[in-house]
Amino acid sequence: MNQNESRTFWISIFCAILAVLLLYTYTNEQKTELASKYEENVQVVVAKTDINEMETIDASMLDIKTRPKNYADPGAIANPDQIIGQVALVPIKESEQVLESKVMKPGPVTGLSMQVAPGKRAITIPIDEMRGVAKLIKPGDRVDIIAAVDVGRGATQRREVKTLLQNVTVLATGLKIVNELPRLFETVGKEDFIKNIRSDTTFNNITVEVDPTDSQKLVYILSTSPGSLFMTLRHPSDTKASQLAQTTVDSILNRTAVSTIQQQVRKPASKPQITRTLPEKKTKKRRKTFREL
Repeated sequence: MNQNESRTFWISIFCAILAVLLLYTYTNEQKTELASKYEENVQVVVAKTDINEMETIDASMLDIKTRPKNYADPGAIANPDQIIGQVALVPIKESEQVLESKVMKPGPVTGLSMQVAPGKRAITIPIDEMRGVAKLIKPGDRVDIIAAVDVGRGATQRREVKTLLQNVTVLATGLKIVNELPRLFETVGKEDFIKNIRSDTTFNNITVEVDPTDSQKLVYILSTSPGSLFMTLRHPSDTKASQLAQTTVDSILNRTAVSTIQQQVRKPASKPQITRTLPEKKTKKRRKTFREL
């Protein structure tokens, strides 16, 4: 190998080593950059299942996932305890990150008005154990509303039972609505305790969702006879409306009812025509005169 060839060889070796050094330096820089961008992970709270709008969030709906810091949405929740018991302002899909802007604590904005469907009205009805299915009704249940009213006056008065409304949604029982927290923190004296309001039966009224026309019917009955309304509870899958006739004492005894009001008023019979026989006129006898004798 001559001198020129030897010099060329060493120059090639030097260039190769330099290229390797440059490549090594570049890859280290890229590795450091990628590590700072992707390897720094943070914890975020994601929805374990679909969360509906205005639904109260509990622990079973949430999960914790690890995400690269740059892939965590701004405002992402890191601790699930921060949002348990809050209300979803918008629908949250499964595996979606839960953001602070999508949840809110229960309050006026998340109250009963948000539960009323457009075109419907909320109205409160007083109940007790007998008229309210032993107070086993929960928000979200559906009931039928039955009225027992007196019809007529005086001797013609009678009681009729009629199913006024069917498949009516219960929005609230007392102050407990659908999106309310399942537990209530109360303070008695200096001690705090937790009250489970899911099993609370201290309420004396329920709030239902009805049409405006039906709300007028209920107000009329509530203003005249508030204790005449009764509730019957439906199965969640039963939405069928039945044609039901009113119930009276005659229908219970299985006899034909003919009310006094519905009876036809009989016309008085005409007086019998009495034919009067006129007495014969008595003819006065004329006295004979003296000459005729």
